[in-house]
Amino acid sequence: MPLLQLIETRLREHSPGRKFLRPLMKRSAVAMILQVRDGELNILMIKRAEREGDPWSGHMAFPGGRMDKTDANGYAVAVRETAEEVGLALGSQDKCIGRLSEINARPHKGAFGMAVSPFVFRLEREVEFVPNYEVAEVVWVPLEYLLDPDNREEMVWDFKGVEIPMPCYMYGKRRIWGLSLMMLDELMDLVEGKNPK
Repeated sequence: MPLLQLIETRLREHSPGRKFLRPLMKRSAVAMILQVRDGELNILMIKRAEREGDPWSGHMAFPGGRMDKTDANGYAVAVRETAEEVGLALGSQDKCIGRLSEINARPHKGAFGMAVSPFVFRLEREVEFVPNYEVAEVVWVPLEYLLDPDNREEMVWDFKGVEIPMPCYMYGKRRIWGLSLMMLDELMDLVEGKNPK
């Protein structure tokens, strides 16, 4: 079965986790966009621009951001933020094939953290990206690269003076780790038939 078809099937059967304290948490959402390119399934990632005060400055991430009062739900956030950040207007032709479990990001403000909802899309058309000031680079990353355990490395994260070993990938000079890797790991667990945590 082709990889994209397998992911769609597994997402249909998947029950993503939701945060118990969600009503008290800040909310955000991201778009995990899949596309077959030159016969290989890729996932769209962005390198965030270096910005002072941004806890994810310079990180590899997915298009997305915080929920506004005008957003009806997490899906609307993912669609709006993708249009704002990379100039891609996700429409009815770009099918949302499922969602993954919410992740608790802990920004500087807010006692309960922030629930991040990942929505998975299938893109079947050629698009031109127009990144805004928040985005330094738009990158297609082959899923096969991420599924190869030999490409997985370990880094040391300096968290308030404590050195913590963390898993990561180096795709070229781009380090994929943290929240983005947690989302990718759930997607890859589905591909491999594991029960995501």
